[in-house]
Amino acid sequence: MHEVVVNALGEACPLPVVKAVRALEQMGEAGVLEVHVDNETAVQNLSRMAAGRNLPAQTRKEAEKHYVVRITVADPKAAAAPLTEPPMACAPAAGGFVAAVDTAVMGRGDDTLGKTLMKGFLYAVSQLPQPPETMLFYNGGAFLTTEGSESLEDLRRLEEKGTEILTCGTCLNHYGLTEKLAVGKVTNMYEIVEKLAGAARVIKP
Repeated sequence: MHEVVVNALGEACPLPVVKAVRALEQMGEAGVLEVHVDNETAVQNLSRMAAGRNLPAQTRKEAEKHYVVRITVADPKAAAAPLTEPPMACAPAAGGFVAAVDTAVMGRGDDTLGKTLMKGFLYAVSQLPQPPETMLFYNGGAFLTTEGSESLEDLRRLEEKGTEILTCGTCLNHYGLTEKLAVGKVTNMYEIVEKLAGAARVIKP
């Protein structure tokens, strides 16, 4: 039986599911997709992804931080079809919306974890089939659009897809980042309010 192995050990959400979906799309014949991950959240997300494509999935625990999800693929073409349910708990819902980002970290608690979560959030947004119309960055969020940000590649990908990337000029000036903007354009509070007021939906990580 044809077997494809995806090593997603050490990968944070949503990468395990993204890698698995790409592998499914590239499978040219029936077989098994085996995905190796190191956490139960990834297992749950992979199981949901498989269920959304009506694919049987089995999970086994190899070690303390080593899980294997085996997805049986009888019809590769059907497996690559759109999902019938959301695959990742960490990804925002798709659709026309504005994202407002006011910090370089996601959530409260450990800032190191928060930076990892924010990087994962922006990557997940960049993978959506329908990206946000506009992304607004202000206060600490200004660090994400300037030189040194680990998310510049994802933000540039979004910009290529048509997403408007706007960063507060007052915030850039406050943090001494005015000359370091690396993606998108500078905006002001009036335009930020206009974008938020005119949005069908607003999400804030």
